[in-house]
Amino acid sequence: MTNIQQETEPTIGQLAEEADAGSTRSIATARAARPKGGLRRFLPTLTPWLVTGIVLIVGVALFGLLGPFLVGDPTTIRDSGMQAPSADNLLGTTQTGQDVLAQLAYATRGSLQIGLIVGVLATVLSAFFGILGAYLGGIMDEAFSLFSNVFLVIPGLPLVIVISGLVPQEARGLWTIAIVLAITSWAGSARVLRAQTMSIRNRDYVSAARVAGERPWRVIAVEILPNLLPVLASQFVFAVIAAILGEAGLSFLGLGASNSSTLGTMLFYAQNGFALAQGAWWWFVPPGLLIALLGMGLSLVNFSIDEVINPRLANVRAQRRRERRARRAARRPGGPSGPGGTARAAQTTTDTKGVAR
Repeated sequence: MTNIQQETEPTIGQLAEEADAGSTRSIATARAARPKGGLRRFLPTLTPWLVTGIVLIVGVALFGLLGPFLVGDPTTIRDSGMQAPSADNLLGTTQTGQDVLAQLAYATRGSLQIGLIVGVLATVLSAFFGILGAYLGGIMDEAFSLFSNVFLVIPGLPLVIVISGLVPQEARGLWTIAIVLAITSWAGSARVLRAQTMSIRNRDYVSAARVAGERPWRVIAVEILPNLLPVLASQFVFAVIAAILGEAGLSFLGLGASNSSTLGTMLFYAQNGFALAQGAWWWFVPPGLLIALLGMGLSLVNFSIDEVINPRLANVRAQRRRERRARRAARRPGGPSGPGGTARAAQTTTDTKGVAR
């Protein structure tokens, strides 16, 4: 005789609870799979290299901004010349007894000022000649492209040396050096922006804005410029690096700013004072080390921004995002490590390798 077990039908309350639980899981899954919008997609992934670069930049910037308020006058001459670092002078003194730490604080501020000025000017020039010419097209694009090509083929460093040499020393101030460096470093970035703008101007939403009667400046500012923000940020960072290194090279040759103190002028005076021959490492090592640290920090940030604008690196960025999402799912209750999660773990592993479900 066969025993037939009567199945109990679920109650309305149980069905409602299951429906609520299923809808909650569906909403959570949709939220997790939904791509990030807004400005989040333009931001680089927070990696250890990016954090290291930001820490270096912030540290050098704080030293340049707050350091001059915490040290004495860097031009004060004392009898204690070429003294090694001590309790009185943490970084020693120069040949004329000037405090190296005070000079370093003021020189860092001067180098940061030149870097920011050149970065802004070079980015504005490249955006003007690259974006505006490519959007308008026609003879305007040809003229801007020819002008950019002329500056692109001219050797940068010899031109900077010639222009700086022609400017009288009394008129060779911080702004003069910044303008000289800016007008010789924008052409390459303008070519990149021109190519990107020509690719974006033919897209549907730009064409729709034109058909709707939007003015050209509004189409550029609202429809085109936001898509070029990662490229502009990368070019700005690169321009700051090139400006700081270029100014240091000019100052080391004696063609730097005559009425301001920078890290390059510190190296220039250290060379003229035979600091290397006398073993006064505390005079030339700190400015060279700060230039290296600042350049390394900016380069690390620039590499992180490159992950956003480089399609090949964007795939690596997406792979990293999927791996982080899989690790977060594994740490949640009922994740792959929990009961019944083996199949989900295998499926997640398959997804992180880039294979479609």
